[in-house]
Amino acid sequence: MSKPLFLGIDVGGTNLRLGVYEDCTLRWDVRVPALLSELFRRADSPAAATSQLLDLLKAGIDQALHAQPGIQGIGIGFPGFISPKTHCLSQSPNMPGLHDWDMVTPLRAHSGLPVYLENDALAAAYGEYALTGGMVENMIFMGLGTGVGGGLILGRSPFPGEHGVAMEVGHIIVDPGGRLCGCGNKGCLEQYASATGIQNSYAAAVPGERLNTKQIAERAAQGDVHALAAFQLAGDTLGYALANMLKVLDLEYVVIGGGVAAAWDLFYPALRQRLEADLIPALRGKIRVEASRSEDRAGILGAAMLAARLLPGTGAA
Repeated sequence: MSKPLFLGIDVGGTNLRLGVYEDCTLRWDVRVPALLSELFRRADSPAAATSQLLDLLKAGIDQALHAQPGIQGIGIGFPGFISPKTHCLSQSPNMPGLHDWDMVTPLRAHSGLPVYLENDALAAAYGEYALTGGMVENMIFMGLGTGVGGGLILGRSPFPGEHGVAMEVGHIIVDPGGRLCGCGNKGCLEQYASATGIQNSYAAAVPGERLNTKQIAERAAQGDVHALAAFQLAGDTLGYALANMLKVLDLEYVVIGGGVAAAWDLFYPALRQRLEADLIPALRGKIRVEASRSEDRAGILGAAMLAARLLPGTGAA
């Protein structure tokens, strides 16, 4: 007897990624170019942009339903603050003008299926949790991409916080008075540990050269001292932030994903050294920090598994 299928959608600034899962097994996936950040900057009004975004989501859902007719629920990971009380998007920093937007109701009406909306980093955290097969109850996820996102799993459930803004780890201040962040503060973690932060570190050391993170990683592998220093700074600031989070949360399992995680060997030694130095003695040597095993699909997997939680009797965690 076949198991139910669930559709996960990961909404990014440049792409919609969709995947249909049976448990944690991927049955179908597609990537749809979207350029959503540009869409919201250039649209005549937020209403016009949200209308276009809904059309893109509906088209993607229709494509998935045609390819996999047995889908029983839809989960969406979206970059923004999702109210746990109203299940609406409170705000999306990367998509100006979005406030208290209900995208669930129109998508539910269009598809005829249950729809679950969650913050993208928290959905990715749940995806990483699902890959453990329920072997852990509590964990932290940190996603290193254009920015730095985070998600917390407590008691096998995603923890959004009272207002849907828990684990905004990218805005932990690791260098008071440091680099100006888009949030308005200075010295935030994502200004050093994200792909953008690593690029800025290298550009500051090598004026006139603007490389992407993959190119900087290639130079680091060749022994470029400035490239190595950019990744070491990323690891050091991650270790500092993580040590302070763990003093509050007292968890033992941390997963780090996102595109920057591909350069694991370049930043992990500095992360580990700073983490052990800054932890209180009772926690030293007890924290397991691992690279993601999701092949960069944690977001769609987590969204699908969150949708599965809506359906009684699925056995979803």
